[in-house]
Amino acid sequence: MPLPPLNVYRHDRKKRALITLAGEIDLETVPLVRASLERCLRDGIRTIDVDLTPVTFCDCSGLNAFLHASRRITAAGGTLRLHRPPPTLVLMVDVAGCEFLLLGLPFGHLPPPPGNTPATTAPVPPHRPVQPVRVPPVPVLSGGAV
Repeated sequence: MPLPPLNVYRHDRKKRALITLAGEIDLETVPLVRASLERCLRDGIRTIDVDLTPVTFCDCSGLNAFLHASRRITAAGGTLRLHRPPPTLVLMVDVAGCEFLLLGLPFGHLPPPPGNTPATTAPVPPHRPVQPVRVPPVPVLSGGAV
């Protein structure tokens, strides 16, 4: 039986773990990712850093695994952070609006507001009424009917 195209390396330091994933994260390998993150939680690890530097591919099943694990770890009082994700995963995280998974936010994004504080938004430019454009009628049928 061939080895899956994903390797998982785990390094623990007290209540913190660094998991390095190397290879491809897809439907075939995502069970390994889920099991690795779940094992950390069962072992009492509450701060999990996932180094994705050697990941060559990650599809939406990988993002789903990270979101699921983040929800479970957060419910247990911990945190999950992704470090150096591949560009495709950064794009998926951005589109899905789950930048909280990333160690550092991508450029141009504001961190979520603390507590119940409303988010600050960029000022909206003043509304200028649109002037109607007058277009002369054009005959659409032969014979000049308008």
